[in-house]
Amino acid sequence: SPRGTETRPPRIMWVRALSLAAIAASSVSAFAPLGAPMGLSQRAAPAISCGRAPAVAPFGLRMADDAPEAEVAYKIGTRAMAISAAIAHPPSVAADGDIRQIIPHRYPFLLVDKILEHVPGESAVGIKCITANEPQFTGHFPDNPIMPGVLQIEAMAQLGGFIALQPPLAEKGQNFFFGGVDNVRWKKPLVPGDVLVMEMKVKVFKKKFGICKMEGKAYVDGKIAVEADFTFAVVTPPPAVAA
Repeated sequence: SPRGTETRPPRIMWVRALSLAAIAASSVSAFAPLGAPMGLSQRAAPAISCGRAPAVAPFGLRMADDAPEAEVAYKIGTRAMAISAAIAHPPSVAADGDIRQIIPHRYPFLLVDKILEHVPGESAVGIKCITANEPQFTGHFPDNPIMPGVLQIEAMAQLGGFIALQPPLAEKGQNFFFGGVDNVRWKKPLVPGDVLVMEMKVKVFKKKFGICKMEGKAYVDGKIAVEADFTFAVVTPPPAVAA
């Protein structure tokens, strides 16, 4: 070699050449399919971007920016809105205040929440929403609240009273009382959270004697809960005696 030029031993240059070849081979194999022979390129190496790599959330969580465009984020209230629409009551024809103007019952013994249908002198459909804070559940039963069967019958009777105390069956100022109840069948226990949908229908009305017979059925979630036949007495209260 010329004077002043550094001469490297052949062995060192050979080792370096071997090392560079090994590095190149490993780089190719990293992008080649498994089982591909060394030195044979099976596919082109991916292009290397000079931009910054996207951030990866720890523990496999996907970052918001990485979500597929087709995926729509869940909006709070979607499920509640769908369930509420599925169990929505039909529009009422008589609300709490309207019911109070017809029948004399008051809290805690007013057991009809609203009237959904009413055909004067013939029939009515009403509901009773059962809640855990009703007074009867403090003793019936403290650790297993069940609506007493007699109160289920009472709720249906009050719905019957809504029919009986209006024209054409009754005149203003008249009242009604139980005359009898027959063929009662309870089909399932009623618990807080249930909505009792009741229907009462007039079978016989004898105005001369003030006797009104009705049949009634009540349902929870579309299944029969209680049914019975009712007899009411529609009466005119005696005039008040002056003091």
